[in-house]
Amino acid sequence: MAVNRLGALRSIATALRTALRPGSPGLGERFVSFPRLVSATLRGDYHGSTRGRLFMMAAAVLYIVSPIDLVPEAFLSVLGLADDAVVVSWLAAAFVNETESYLRWERTVRGTAHPTGSGGAGYGAGPAPDAGSTSPGGTTVPGHVVR
Repeated sequence: MAVNRLGALRSIATALRTALRPGSPGLGERFVSFPRLVSATLRGDYHGSTRGRLFMMAAAVLYIVSPIDLVPEAFLSVLGLADDAVVVSWLAAAFVNETESYLRWERTVRGTAHPTGSGGAGYGAGPAPDAGSTSPGGTTVPGHVVR
């Protein structure tokens, strides 16, 4: 049981570290982009996710908010929370990974990010000029250090 909780906490910590690293889109931008991700996936425009993966994410949200539980907290307090923690950690990691891939796709394949994005460093209304960059077009690639 303690191993499940440690794994869940490690998964959440990894998702948060990924979501909050410099150059990564902020959580607000991720939440705003999620409906676009769902729409693009359902239309078939975006192939980085699947309907099954989106269904599993929706099922995880419903499981977390549902009063019906596989392991009820009322009877097995600590064990009852462990299954929820595992689902929450999977959902957090899936959300971060899916939005990370989608925003990268939106930026590179389409050429611009959605105009309502919050514009985290490396993401937003388009590539930002970088005075010291030797990369093509004078832009900084998200996740890369230009020296």
